[in-house]
Amino acid sequence: MVSEVKDYSGLSQAQVDERVAQGKVNISQNLKSKSVKRIFYDNICTLFNLVNLVLLLALCLVGSFKNVTFVIIVFLNMAIGIFQEIRSKRSVDKLTILSEKKVSVLRNGEIQEISKESIVLDDIIVLSRGDQIPADCIVFDGECKVNESLLTGEADLIQKKKNDSLLSGSFIACGVCYAKVTAVGKDSYAARINAEAKYIKKVNSQIVKSFNFIVKLCSIIIFPIGAGLFISQYFAGGGNLQDTVIKSVGLLLGMIPKGMILLTSTVLALTVIRLSQKKVLAQDLYCVESLARVDVLCLDKTGTLTADKMNVHEIISFGSSDDEIKTALASVVEGSDEINATLYAIQEYTKGYKTVKCKKFIPFASETKWSGGVYEDGNSYIIGAAEFVFADRLRYARVFEEIEKIGETVRILVLAKSEGVLESGKLPENLTPMALVLIKDLLRANVCDTINYFKEQGVVLKVISGDSVKTVKNIALETGIEGAENAVDMTTVTTEEELFEVSERCNVFGRVTPSQKKQLVMALKKHGHFVAMTGDGVNDVLALKESDCSVAMASGSDAARNVSQLVLVNDDFASMPHVVEEGRKTINNVERSSSLYMIKTIYSIVLAIFFIFFSTQAPFSPVQLTLVGAFATAIPSFVLALQPNKNRIDGNFTFNIIARAGAAAFCIIMNIILLSVMKGYFNVSEAEVSTISVYLTTLSTFLLVLRLSLPLNLLRSLMLIVSVGGFSVGCIFFGEFFDMVFLHKEALIFLSILAAVTTIVFNVLYSLSEHFVKRLNRKNKAK
Repeated sequence: MVSEVKDYSGLSQAQVDERVAQGKVNISQNLKSKSVKRIFYDNICTLFNLVNLVLLLALCLVGSFKNVTFVIIVFLNMAIGIFQEIRSKRSVDKLTILSEKKVSVLRNGEIQEISKESIVLDDIIVLSRGDQIPADCIVFDGECKVNESLLTGEADLIQKKKNDSLLSGSFIACGVCYAKVTAVGKDSYAARINAEAKYIKKVNSQIVKSFNFIVKLCSIIIFPIGAGLFISQYFAGGGNLQDTVIKSVGLLLGMIPKGMILLTSTVLALTVIRLSQKKVLAQDLYCVESLARVDVLCLDKTGTLTADKMNVHEIISFGSSDDEIKTALASVVEGSDEINATLYAIQEYTKGYKTVKCKKFIPFASETKWSGGVYEDGNSYIIGAAEFVFADRLRYARVFEEIEKIGETVRILVLAKSEGVLESGKLPENLTPMALVLIKDLLRANVCDTINYFKEQGVVLKVISGDSVKTVKNIALETGIEGAENAVDMTTVTTEEELFEVSERCNVFGRVTPSQKKQLVMALKKHGHFVAMTGDGVNDVLALKESDCSVAMASGSDAARNVSQLVLVNDDFASMPHVVEEGRKTINNVERSSSLYMIKTIYSIVLAIFFIFFSTQAPFSPVQLTLVGAFATAIPSFVLALQPNKNRIDGNFTFNIIARAGAAAFCIIMNIILLSVMKGYFNVSEAEVSTISVYLTTLSTFLLVLRLSLPLNLLRSLMLIVSVGGFSVGCIFFGEFFDMVFLHKEALIFLSILAAVTTIVFNVLYSLSEHFVKRLNRKNKAK
């Protein structure tokens, strides 16, 4: 804390009150996570829920309460979505790391402690080492060095002197200064970036698009079909209103795949829970699918590839002993007031070594490129860039010869000493080189393995950073990013056409502004790519929001976390392959299981239209479909959805599930139409027709379950036994509840013939559809 008060007084209380009245207050403009109210609204107010509500009311009006069990699925689906999103919201809110400590402000001639939201325009605030700048300012008095990496991506410290600007969200690395507030609230730099990201982002999910397409299609046709079906069934049933509503709702309910939506929500929720155990937080259920589908992954350097730390890679001595070098390095660190990654690396390297007391220290300056001090052992120790410390290249040729032998992936500092006195801005004569200190950015653990994993999966990796081109290029080369040698300086890219072309051609970009990051993501999407973006700073927010899948580091800015779909809680980039594998398992299994639910949607639509024009009663009641759905669809689908599956995702989700469901749906439609047309020839009653319809529908569905379960293992075999057994128990012991009757001889013969035909037709059609889907997917891949 700064104890010295300058001879200026700051704002008076009257001036503060005047600015508060004018609204010139530093009200927080940070991006917030989705509100609880919005979560409830998004999960309750859906077209899917509206359609089901209308059908529920129709059944209640005619007193058929045993047929309203489908509402349980609707409520479960809402509950899972709401619970998971609120759970994720609370976890993200807890991760907020922006300090809420008080800010020192000069008012009425005294230093006061206030909250950052109480700062007003023209306040004079006192900033010292470690403080985060709460509002845009200019340096009023004093000097400091600032870390702006969360805002600009630039890792180097920036010297700030009187009248230099300070951006909100950056940190004071060293020094003390008084700063006058020039912009507050929404007018600050960080707030302006955040404001561009304040829009509702649509989830780019094939599963969501598929569900929306199915629900919208069914919602458009359900009311005209429902009206026509009601009229047809009313006259076919002899004017019985209750039977008409039950039969009509039975077919209409089947149009909307409620179970498929519940299955997907449940499986995705379980996936999110499994990911949380691996320290990955998913903020919406469908983001796992998004990452599993990406073909371009954009990486921020600092915080993603590197750990925002450095380490001493090697020491090249010029005759000094190891102890002498480490003592000199430790003494330089001890004498410095700065906080930066280079000095931290040296501090870690020299930990435990005794230091020489510093009498006078000259801090690093961007003009001189060195720092050093005068010490009690009679020496001056200097560390910095060789070309600035040793201006006479001929005299110190040995030093530069050693530097020429070193590759480009390290930062090279020279350590020198002299018995001469060190002055500010002026080095003493007769400098003696002690050593070259090679420092490297510390790569995150397993980052190279993670990079190789994505390369093996056919994902193109692009590094987009605000750091210098040379630094970004070196890190990209070290981590194995393809095309790193063709790194682009984005300050040279001035037109949209250039940016569009370079976004596809190159993979490494340096000196990228926040808006350029967003434009690069947009350009890649226009090229037809499915783009994921990782980042941790305010400078990444716009690109994160624009990407198809956004991934943030927990230690980064709260704005980056709040706009991202995935948060790596332990900042471990190596967690990404786990997310991809979980996503593949989830999507492939959901796709496989969803085809079971799609059967009912297909045959319900076709049969509803058939019964409008064919003057006979529909065979199903809602309670019968509940029996079929529970044992032939629900149990198998959940078991299949949780099986191991690391296959790559192929084809379009909607097309794949319809293709797989087509054979079974065709058999059911064929059977119901044949039953309706031929029931008079076999002398079977309407109750027997209904029972036979249930048996044949269940058979067609079980045939698909069997094909999806191949090759059988113990769990899938038990699933088939339980499903068939459960359905049989329901028919035999609870037949009356499910409107099932015992069949007489003619009805049994009719059932046997249709069952045999169904088995043959299904297997032929399913084999043909599988062959067609695989061939089409291979053709699409070749493109």
